[in-house]
Amino acid sequence: MRRVNDRIELIRNDDLTDTVDYACAAAVTAPPRTIFTAGACPLDAEGATVGAGDYAAQAHQVMRNLRTALRGAGADLTDVVKSTVYVASGRQEDLVAAWEVVRGHFGDHDAPSTLLGVAVLGYDDQLVEVEAVAVAR
Repeated sequence: MRRVNDRIELIRNDDLTDTVDYACAAAVTAPPRTIFTAGACPLDAEGATVGAGDYAAQAHQVMRNLRTALRGAGADLTDVVKSTVYVASGRQEDLVAAWEVVRGHFGDHDAPSTLLGVAVLGYDDQLVEVEAVAVAR
């Protein structure tokens, strides 16, 4: 177990593999302010999709947008207790390309996450989307 702050504890279990780069669970001490984000998309300020055809470029834009959304709610990436990463591909290497960028933005904050390959996402040329649940004061 690793306490992130006075609200969040990231939990690893010795009975599960230690080869993954995220915690298997997170515990939140009440009473937190819970924030649920919409899926952050790879859109620029004008609403255009960034990085058509490039999983890594889209993942970077998604994470910048996710951080902006969280900050608007009084939180940051270090307050995330769970994320879900959607990648429009059936190829594992595409999922890994997006995942590596997402993990890089989270740094040492290894909150539980789910990585999914999906058939299609909502915007033209969209390949990556990330949603998160965070707790803040």
